[in-house]
Amino acid sequence: MLRTPSGGAGSPGAAGAEGRLVSIGTVLNLLREEFPEVTISKIRFLEAEGLVEPQRTPSGYRKFSTEDVERLGCVLRMQRDHYLPLRVIKEHLEARARGEAPQLPAPAKPRDGALVAADGRIAGPPGAAGDAGDAARAGGAETGAFAPVPPPRLGREELLSATGVTEGDLAEWESYGLVTPHPDGGFDVDAVAVARLVADLGRFGLEPRHLRVMKAAADRQAGLVEQVVAPLRRHRNPQTRAHAEATTRELATLSVRLHAALVQAALHAGSH
Repeated sequence: MLRTPSGGAGSPGAAGAEGRLVSIGTVLNLLREEFPEVTISKIRFLEAEGLVEPQRTPSGYRKFSTEDVERLGCVLRMQRDHYLPLRVIKEHLEARARGEAPQLPAPAKPRDGALVAADGRIAGPPGAAGDAGDAARAGGAETGAFAPVPPPRLGREELLSATGVTEGDLAEWESYGLVTPHPDGGFDVDAVAVARLVADLGRFGLEPRHLRVMKAAADRQAGLVEQVVAPLRRHRNPQTRAHAEATTRELATLSVRLHAALVQAALHAGSH
């Protein structure tokens, strides 16, 4: 049960009791009792995706109404309990606003081999290596990294077939640490995505040695995410520990988006 700013018990919508608007920090505190993994960045992400539209003060601060907080609670619950993509959640809420009564699927766990995106989407399980690579690749800069649950394995020949590269190419990529097999010799869907992107960049004349700087930057970003998530994994609350992976995916999404934005900004600055 969430608490109102004045201390009374109520639903998430109680935040805007008596028509009072509340700040994003207050919304975060109200939601965290049921959703310990939620962050301010997550709320901003849902706003950017059109799931909630808070009012703005003249100075630009967000102010949330009762309906805004209730809507956020619904969105987070549908992600957590039903693993629905944000697009479907948005359509569901719009149908409810029109007075319709759309049905939600029964609560479910991700399927074996499914890929869970940062926005709660499930892609897979892939029927073929190419499907897995396309899913991971399409989710890259736009929706963030996919986390295998658990990761399917591809053999070496399957990876070569999926990417259309030679054994020599793959061996060179491995030598630079761009593609890394698991101890059993198999490759996960992340390796497929990386291999395809390395192959695409190669067609523009970028060789593996040129991509080492990207690998180093990715390793540093991953290390930074791990620093943030580590306290959640050590938390005494089992639910907080269980949601550490969701937080990892959200941070990965934001990191990828920031990286893309910085590259774009640098290119635009260089063209002036």
